[in-house]
Amino acid sequence: MALQDIPPPPTCNGSLAEAVLTAFLKEETSKAGFSKALLGLSGGVDSALVAELAARALGPENVLGLALPYKDSAPESLQLGKEAAHHAGIPIEILDITAIAKAHASAGAVDKKDQTRFGNILARIRMVALYDRSAKEGALVLGTSNKTELLLGYGTIHGDLASAINPIGDLYKSQVWSLSKHLGVPDEIVRRPPTADLWEGQTDEEELGFTYPEVDALLHLMVDSRYSKKTLLKEGFSEGLIDTVKARVQQNQYKRRPPIIAKLTPRTINLDYRYARDWGS
Repeated sequence: MALQDIPPPPTCNGSLAEAVLTAFLKEETSKAGFSKALLGLSGGVDSALVAELAARALGPENVLGLALPYKDSAPESLQLGKEAAHHAGIPIEILDITAIAKAHASAGAVDKKDQTRFGNILARIRMVALYDRSAKEGALVLGTSNKTELLLGYGTIHGDLASAINPIGDLYKSQVWSLSKHLGVPDEIVRRPPTADLWEGQTDEEELGFTYPEVDALLHLMVDSRYSKKTLLKEGFSEGLIDTVKARVQQNQYKRRPPIIAKLTPRTINLDYRYARDWGS
C-alpha cells in the first residue's frame, strides 16, 4: 500500500524534545552517581542524535564515543561515526573488534553464514567493550535504541539493546530523524539508509519487510492511541501488516523488561518491590 494512503508517521516538537531529553540525561546521570557518559558511534542517526543530546546535557568533554568496527563493516560507518563525534564536539576512539569476534565465533563453532548468530556476537562484543570502558572511565553507558526498534524487538538482547539509560527510547525512528534535523546532525548521517551494519549490504527496512514511516504510523496509532484492528483497517493499513507488527510487539516483550523473577516472598524485586531508587527503601 502506498504511504499516501495511510496516516503520516508521528511528528516531533524539536525544541521541547531537546529540553526534556537533555534534562533527563543530566538528572539521571547525576542520580546514578556519574558525571560522564559514553556510547557506541555506529555512523547511524540514532547514535549521532544521542551524542548531540549528551554533549548538550553533560558537556562534550564529559562524553566519549567509541567506534567498534569489524573487518567487514562498511567504511562509511566509521567515517560517519567520526563525523558525528566531530559535530557533537566529543572525542572518539576506535577499537577494531575483528580479532575478538573471530575468536568467539571459532570457539562457538559459529559460521559467518549464520548471519543472525554472528550478528548477535558482534552486537554483544560491542556492548562488552562499552561496559568495560565504562568501568575504566567511570562513565555511564547510554542507549541508542529508538521506540520503533524496542517495540519490534529489532535488536540484540544484552547487545545493542543494553544500556544504563536511554534518551531516545520513546522516540519513533521518524521522530529521531526529525529531532536530528532540528539539532543539525549532518545531513549525510540523517539520509543514510538505516542499517545495523552486521553483514554486508544489510539494511533495516529490507530485513523488516516494511519502511520506518509506514510502521511508525501504525505503531503510533496501535500503541499510543490504542486503535483497534478494525479502526486501523479503516485508516488504510493492510491486515497483513497489522497482524505482523502486533505479533512482533507481543513476541518481543521479553526484550523490553528485566528478567522475570519467580515469586517466593511477599516483596519480590520488580513485582511488589518496585520503588524508584531515589525513594529509598
